[in-house]
Amino acid sequence: MTDRSSDTKVDRLFLDRWSPRAFDGSRLSAEERDTLFDAARWAPSAFNAQPWRLLYAEKGDADWDRFVGLLLPANQAWAGNSSLLIFFVSDTSFKDSPSHTHSFDTGAAWMSLALQAEKLGLRAHGMAGVDFDAARRELGVPDGFRIEAAAAVGRQADPSVLPEKYREREKPSDRKPLDQVAFAGNFAG
Repeated sequence: MTDRSSDTKVDRLFLDRWSPRAFDGSRLSAEERDTLFDAARWAPSAFNAQPWRLLYAEKGDADWDRFVGLLLPANQAWAGNSSLLIFFVSDTSFKDSPSHTHSFDTGAAWMSLALQAEKLGLRAHGMAGVDFDAARRELGVPDGFRIEAAAAVGRQADPSVLPEKYREREKPSDRKPLDQVAFAGNFAG
């Protein structure tokens, strides 16, 4: 549980979900891993196109060091202690036409996975700190697909496992008030 609160009746699941950096490095079971991926699979998408692809490595497998190496150094410093690394990739076309919603839809798959992680007692931390060009080459991502982001998943650990500079930041962040993100009518932000 976190100290986050809301003036609405939003479910605690949304308030309790956050993105820690401290992970214990324990392996996930195949059932946990597949449940996370199944949650992403059921995300909504325009025309049911399901443009997302999830490329993953599990701690200790042959691909782990390669996946960690595709993150920027600041993320490598902590993400190597997670249990699962995922690169979210989206198909930028739909039926031979450009897809306007591929990123939006893949973001829905990410959020589905992140909320399922929370339900399983795990944590998920999304990252834009990726060497996108190297990831494209190293992971064999073809033209017509976009690497959207990466995510680390695992069991939360005590902040003491982190490099010193990350320990103080290891707490849930707040959010902007509703009146700064939702506007009746025209854009006002």
